[in-house]
Amino acid sequence: MQGKGFIKFMAILLGIVCVYSLSFNLVTSKVEKDAKAYAKGDQVKEKAYLDSMSTVPVYPVFGFDYQFCKGKEVNLGLDLKGGMNVTMEISLGELVKSLANHTDDANFNKALSTAQTQLNAGGKDFIGLFVNDFEKISPNAKLVDFFSNQDNAQQLKGNASNADVKSYLEKEATSAIDRSFIIIRSRIDGFGVVSPNMQKQEGTNRILIEMPGVQDKERVHKLLQGSAELQFWQVYQNEETYSIMENINKTLAATLKDTTATAGLKDTTAAKGKSVLAGLAKKSTSKDSLDVKTKELSKTNPLFAVLNIPTYQAQNGQTSLRPGPTVGWVAQKDTAKVNSYFRLPQIAAIVPQSFKFMWSVRPMDGTKVFELYAIKSVNPDGKPDLGGEAISDARHDYDQKGKPEVTMYMTGEGAQKWKKITAEASADANNKKSIAIVLDNAVYSAPTVQNEIPNGISSITGNFTVNETQDLANILKAGKLPAPARIVGEFVVGPSLGQAAIDNGLLSFVLAFVVILIFMALYYNKAGWVANLALVINLFFIMGILVSLGAVLTLPGIAGIILVIGLSVDANILIFERVREELNNGKSTAASIKEGFKHAMPSIIDSNVTILILGIILYIFGSGPVQGFATTLVIGILSSLFCAVLISRLVFEGLLNKNANITFGNKATIHAFKNIAFDFVGRRKIYYTISSIIILLGIVFYFKNGGLRLGIDFKGGRTYIVHFDKGMDTEDVKSKLAPSFKHEELQVKTAGSTSDLKITTTYLITDQDPGADKLVEDALKSGLAQTGVKYSIESNQKVGPIIASDLVYHAYGAILFSCLVMFIYIIVRFKKLNYGLGAVIALFHDVLLVLSFYTILDGVLPFSLEIGQDFIAAILTVMSYTMTETVVVFDRIREKLAEAGKEDLYGKERDTLINFALNSTLSRTILTSLTVFFVLLVIFIFGGESIRGFIFALLIGRIIGTYSSLCISTPIVIDLGQKKPKQLT
Repeated sequence: MQGKGFIKFMAILLGIVCVYSLSFNLVTSKVEKDAKAYAKGDQVKEKAYLDSMSTVPVYPVFGFDYQFCKGKEVNLGLDLKGGMNVTMEISLGELVKSLANHTDDANFNKALSTAQTQLNAGGKDFIGLFVNDFEKISPNAKLVDFFSNQDNAQQLKGNASNADVKSYLEKEATSAIDRSFIIIRSRIDGFGVVSPNMQKQEGTNRILIEMPGVQDKERVHKLLQGSAELQFWQVYQNEETYSIMENINKTLAATLKDTTATAGLKDTTAAKGKSVLAGLAKKSTSKDSLDVKTKELSKTNPLFAVLNIPTYQAQNGQTSLRPGPTVGWVAQKDTAKVNSYFRLPQIAAIVPQSFKFMWSVRPMDGTKVFELYAIKSVNPDGKPDLGGEAISDARHDYDQKGKPEVTMYMTGEGAQKWKKITAEASADANNKKSIAIVLDNAVYSAPTVQNEIPNGISSITGNFTVNETQDLANILKAGKLPAPARIVGEFVVGPSLGQAAIDNGLLSFVLAFVVILIFMALYYNKAGWVANLALVINLFFIMGILVSLGAVLTLPGIAGIILVIGLSVDANILIFERVREELNNGKSTAASIKEGFKHAMPSIIDSNVTILILGIILYIFGSGPVQGFATTLVIGILSSLFCAVLISRLVFEGLLNKNANITFGNKATIHAFKNIAFDFVGRRKIYYTISSIIILLGIVFYFKNGGLRLGIDFKGGRTYIVHFDKGMDTEDVKSKLAPSFKHEELQVKTAGSTSDLKITTTYLITDQDPGADKLVEDALKSGLAQTGVKYSIESNQKVGPIIASDLVYHAYGAILFSCLVMFIYIIVRFKKLNYGLGAVIALFHDVLLVLSFYTILDGVLPFSLEIGQDFIAAILTVMSYTMTETVVVFDRIREKLAEAGKEDLYGKERDTLINFALNSTLSRTILTSLTVFFVLLVIFIFGGESIRGFIFALLIGRIIGTYSSLCISTPIVIDLGQKKPKQLT
């Protein structure tokens, strides 16, 4: 075996990376275990303990703190952890209206309305639809007349064509989505979500947001859908506010003097006779201060116990206040306490009315410490010095030294106000003031004004990274031409449902893994243990890679891992069966292993490449759980190839070097599948008839049932999982709910047991009002109250009509694109058109059979057979089964043709060859199919209700894929190749 040294090096390197990635879970687990022991069941104390450890080094080898380690551990999806998944859509129609200054032109508004209707029906590219519709309605009008103005003169000339306007609108739309993404991200950061996940859906105007652990729907709705408000404020300098802060501290001490929270503590600073400022300076440089480990308030310095005044040591050795707009540093866990202090009536009475305290939008780099600013409110009405409407544009740029900066452009009116503000801030050359840039009451930046800015063009410089200047430019543009963001899809999973998913997922995972290990050990004896070692290493690599890439592990992801483990056995079975063939031909064990690996490689490569292609397509076209499944599938296939082929080969060579006795079976299995001569080709018309009957039955039941049962993924609507204290009759619950939902479309089904119901409705799904969600939930609760049984809503999901139509088109696209890719791959690989056609016809055959079984069994089985995203994932996986089985047979046919020295055979000789290929690979086909089938069966039984329909599709798909590869795809090659096929060059 060549390259053994390199393979060992890569295995060791990959192992080190995986150990490093997975080690963070061990570290955080220990800290959290200590927190539970300390809190003794008190959740508040447990959270306080973990907060206090956030910046404490807990990974001694590297010095990483708990916060860093927590961000590196396995990232669980909502179905395993509970929380909210939200899809937000940026209203590009509102953006275009705003850019056109809300024109009342009838044709313009009609084009907007038509474009929105087309988008709702599944159309793409809102801007393109709008421009096309406008040109149809007003062929002689110019769009530039609606959009060109003094503020955008640099981007849009007065004589611009409609194509130029379209380009301008597309850029503004992209910018609006980017700005919305930053605003929403900052709001989520402020919400305190642990490990949120946000993604822009490329090519759309949507943003996907996952918030683990969040359950307060109404608060999230207000948080995400509120309009952004950009403001510019003058700020007080640190030197100007210290006396106020000291007065607050003293007043607090008097107010809290007799409370239990401050009892028993001594003021060590005062006892030593030092000034408070000197004490603060010492505190600010201490480790305890930086790690924010103070657990209770100081008796005489309650504010300064949690708030550090920025100071520095002057040249004369004295402690001095640090110049600048930051008036305090506070640990994230203490910001709420500081806010509560400022809200006390006694404190509000001594703070000047011109003071408004605001926090920085994010903590200081590498810490969980926020900066506090004292905003100067000088206007009698309390409004800011300047609003976001004064910004005409802002761009990421570079200064003369090549450092990132932001260039900001004001409108004409804004420039005049900006001139006055900047003149006041820079009037004192020895004490230049800062201007705070505020969005949603959080300070993004507070740059110091160096000079008066008379022309409305400003440069904001500092120690910025490129990403920071890009973000700041987007923030500055946020106040200009806002595009409303609406929630068009959401999925809420309760913590109890999440814990059940974890338990079910882990149980199914362990049992499926044990089933495979036992089977391989029993069937292949010592060689089976080599395969088992490769499987264990493979699992270790898969988990390590997933964590190192920051991938989110979901329940479908766990199913994907288990499936990959089952499929990875296929490579070992292919190799072992070829080794057994060589042993039967009288070759030595060493020679048989060498030849077995050599002859199995083409089939292994072809079968894994087809699944890899399908996994990539799944990832591209899918979203949410489908992408989770695809991610683990792709990573697992690559890892499986490395372990099953290269690692196992290294182990075999090591055993051979030690002259170990390697067996590939036992008395019960060594002669299995020998001397089989089943006439697959001769019976192909029987198989065609069987498939035709099933498909015809499927068509009959399709019309009988009124079509396929589409889930809300594909038709839009809301779904709730409701747990009752006792078993419920679905029809009775439905009758109670119907009046509340105005007799709109309503489905009530069991979700695993009669005490868990899945309620689906289209009530108010097209209503764009933000309050519609609450109206529907109130209607649900009103109807459920009529049952008189105690209940709890465990999860809910919402999919808007636009999202649903997009998913349908993505599903069609995924299936058709997969077939096209498979067709091209087979033709390129085998250089015969009839092989490619045979494979693709078999793929369509399999899809039709799965759909037929779904329609025939709909309503018969005790679980849902809805067609949704997970079903499409199952269909594509079934297609990969068929392709995997088919290319193995094709490879054997190609091998036998090469041995005969011919490119093709015809007539009886050809039929004999194909039957031989099918029978010689039958052991591998049956064993792989049974292994994967039993793995899926374990997941089906123990994996939980949420993926039962998905796994059922895979189960019948496994059976259909095996049947199709043996009885349909290869015989079709014969019927398509009765005449000499045209050779492809």
